[in-house]
Amino acid sequence: MVLLGSRSRSMSTELKKMKTWSSLMKEVEKWGCLRQTGVSLRYMMEFGSSATPNDLLLSAQFLHKELPIRIARRALDLQSLPCALSRTPPVLKVRDWYLDSFRDIRSFPEIKNMNDEKHFTEMIKAIKVRHNNVVPTMALGVQQLKTVFEYPDEIDQFLDRFYLSRIGIRMIIGQHVELHNPNPPPNYVGYIHTKLSPVDVARDASEDARAMCYREYGSAPEVSIYGDPDFTFSYVPDHLHLMVLELVKNSLRAVQERFMDSDKVAPPVRIIVADGIEDVTIKVSDEGGGIPRSGLPKMFTYLYSTATSPLGDHCDLGTADNATMAGYGYGLPICRLYARYFGGDLQVISMEGYGTDAYLHLCRLGDSEELLP
Repeated sequence: MVLLGSRSRSMSTELKKMKTWSSLMKEVEKWGCLRQTGVSLRYMMEFGSSATPNDLLLSAQFLHKELPIRIARRALDLQSLPCALSRTPPVLKVRDWYLDSFRDIRSFPEIKNMNDEKHFTEMIKAIKVRHNNVVPTMALGVQQLKTVFEYPDEIDQFLDRFYLSRIGIRMIIGQHVELHNPNPPPNYVGYIHTKLSPVDVARDASEDARAMCYREYGSAPEVSIYGDPDFTFSYVPDHLHLMVLELVKNSLRAVQERFMDSDKVAPPVRIIVADGIEDVTIKVSDEGGGIPRSGLPKMFTYLYSTATSPLGDHCDLGTADNATMAGYGYGLPICRLYARYFGGDLQVISMEGYGTDAYLHLCRLGDSEELLP
């Protein structure tokens, strides 16, 4: 009798879990069908330039409705991935992060006053931290899948949507949270620098990339930067730094590996910053030997890299964001997504036997809405 009672309680608990899961997924499907609302860089800047308590309240109310839509869409995508990817442990972990975040936001009551806004802001700040390791965790899941199945094109299309959405979610959360900073740095509106010097960013990113190259190889090629140091425009410094860092890092590695056993002095990586009427363009050029034509179509596919992957089956995902020279294979495709997020783009042209030119186009006008998948 005791055994039967225990089994009955266990079945009852399982049924409750199934009902809870079913109810949650119905809610996710409902919100995932709703229309997303994109905002432009200019709107974010103008809205936050003199953020009053009422502005912060309106921003929180917008996020309270918008974030569940964006998060639900990604959770549904994670549920319906091809080739059993949705069942790999890393992807299940990411899916649970998204479902937990959806549940947290949906269970938060209507935001009516600044006290509600304060608690909501703390909650979404915690959600942003929860999702810090999404990129390497997803990369590990896809890598595990590649050892079992052929890598299908649909996964690249999914990852483009998924990572682009992640950029947007983190941007709108971060922008709202940063507007609470009582002592913002000069010329900042939330995450946005209204007088950002791309030459300064290129210099900082180059120094970081060279430091990484030194750690990896014991030396690093020089980086030469050309452009007007007084030219500024409005952009997100973290986004620009990430993109330039990735491009310079790739060029340094190519040059270093080509000339490390040579008697010749390694030629410098060249960065040219051009300020056009519509676009700011940053060109990163190297003489690292270029990429074979057969490899060009793979450059913007995920987990394609000419370097050894730092991801292992048992890699510590808590430290997977640590800086490394190369090997994850998602640097270039994610770099392109950051550029496209606010209306820009990334193009790469290569001459096998000579070197590679990468053109990073950024919308100078700031009037392009977020690119939402």
